[in-house]
Amino acid sequence: MAKNKLSSSVKAKRITVDIIVHIFLAIVAVVWVLPFVYLIAQSLRGGLNHSNDYSLFFPAQYTINNYIKLFTDTAVLSFPRMFLNTLIISICSCVISTFFVLAVSYCMSRLKWKMRKPYMNMAMVITLFPGFMSMTATYFLLKALGLTEGNMIPLALIICFSSGAGTGFYVMKGYMDTIPKALDEAAYLDGATKWQTFTRITLPLCKPMLVYQIITAFMGPWCDFIFAKLICRTNQQFYTVSIGLYTMLTLERIGNWFTRFCAGAVLVAIPISILFIITQKFYQEAMSGSVKG
Repeated sequence: MAKNKLSSSVKAKRITVDIIVHIFLAIVAVVWVLPFVYLIAQSLRGGLNHSNDYSLFFPAQYTINNYIKLFTDTAVLSFPRMFLNTLIISICSCVISTFFVLAVSYCMSRLKWKMRKPYMNMAMVITLFPGFMSMTATYFLLKALGLTEGNMIPLALIICFSSGAGTGFYVMKGYMDTIPKALDEAAYLDGATKWQTFTRITLPLCKPMLVYQIITAFMGPWCDFIFAKLICRTNQQFYTVSIGLYTMLTLERIGNWFTRFCAGAVLVAIPISILFIITQKFYQEAMSGSVKG
C-alpha cells in the first residue's frame, strides 16, 4: 500500500513538472514566433501608411502590393539588383569558404607536417577576435589593390567573406578526427592518391558537417552588413540586401518604405530556407547511413 502511494506521488510530481515545462516551452515558442508573424502581417499591410498604424499587430487590409513594388518600383532602390548581388556573392563565397575549410581540416586531421601545431595555435588565437576588428586594414588593402571601385566591388566582398575561412577549421577537423584512419590506409593500399581518398572516402563520411559548413558559409555573406557597407559605400548599384533594407529604415524613407522593408525581410529568408531544406535531406541520409554502418 505504501509503495502504491509512493509511486502515485512520484507520478503526480512528474506530471506536474511536465506540465510546467510544457507551459514554459509554449510561452517561449509564442515569444519567438511573434516577431515573424508581425513581420509577415506588416508586409501584407494595405491602405494608407501612417506612423501609428505600425503599432497595430494585424492590419485592417491585406495586399501583396508591397511585394510587387519591391520589384517594380526601382527608381530609388533596386531590390532585384540588390538581391541578385547578394545571391552571387553568397554562392561564390560559400563555395570558396567550404573548399578552404575542408582542405585545411583534412590537412590538420590526416597529414603530419612540421608547423602543424603552431598553425593550429595561431588559428585559435586569431578566431578569438571578431572579424570586424580588421575591417579598416582590410579596406585599405583592398583599396591598394584597386578592388574598392566599380565592377571590382563584388570581387572584393567575395575575398572578404572567404579569404579567412581556412582558420575556422576546428569543428570540421574534430569531426574528421572521428573517422577511422584505417579507411585511409586501406585506400592507399589499393593505390588511391590523397586527393582520391579525400574526395571519395572522407567527404562522403563528412556529409553532416558539410551541410553545417555550407549553411554557415552561405549565411555569413547573406546577412553581413558591416563589410558590405564599408566596401560598397555610396555605390548603390552594388548594394546587398542588408544595406538596402537598412536604407529603407532611414528617417526620410521609413514612412513610405516600412511595409516594403517587411516584405524584403520576408523574401531574404527564402533562400536560406530553401538551402536548409535541400541540405537537410543529405544530412538525414548521412546520419542514417552512419547509424546502419
